[in-house]
Amino acid sequence: MEPGFRMHKTRKSSASEQTRDTDIDGGDGFTHLSGDGSARMVDVTAKAPTVRSATAEATVLVAPPVLAALTGGSVPKGDVWAIARIAGIQAAKKCSELLPLAHVIGIHGATVDFEVREDHIRILATARTADRTGVEMEALTAASVAGLAMVDMVKGLDRSVELTGIKLLEKTGGRSGAWRREDHL
Repeated sequence: MEPGFRMHKTRKSSASEQTRDTDIDGGDGFTHLSGDGSARMVDVTAKAPTVRSATAEATVLVAPPVLAALTGGSVPKGDVWAIARIAGIQAAKKCSELLPLAHVIGIHGATVDFEVREDHIRILATARTADRTGVEMEALTAASVAGLAMVDMVKGLDRSVELTGIKLLEKTGGRSGAWRREDHL
């Protein structure tokens, strides 16, 4: 058995236990665990919708010939930029299907942009909503999947292509307000 893993028996909860499970934490101070240690989605029903946004980045490291093919539009699989952009936007909309405890939220805006650098492509993904919970995971998922799509499109040119540096750059809205990564330029 994995270290830190604990088994628990599943049983039918009483009405009072089900009510308790909608509290902010599960009794042990964990927001995504019930008092008995089982996973749960935090109940955000009572929260008011607010405008929220998040921007994340990912980096695709490429060899000079791949960068030349990308910028010259000669990648054999086709338009890498369009495929990666659409993949990232679609990923933002599918985030809750990939991450088990992410809330289903409306994605009211999503963009994926690229910056061509000397030896890499910087992917910037922004997700926006007017909902009860943030879109940080949606932005991170968009940046990640856009990068994966780019890797898929160029891996035939160079198998050493690398997706790295996936991180949140900034977020706005919600209870915690605005946040910006200090090293974000």
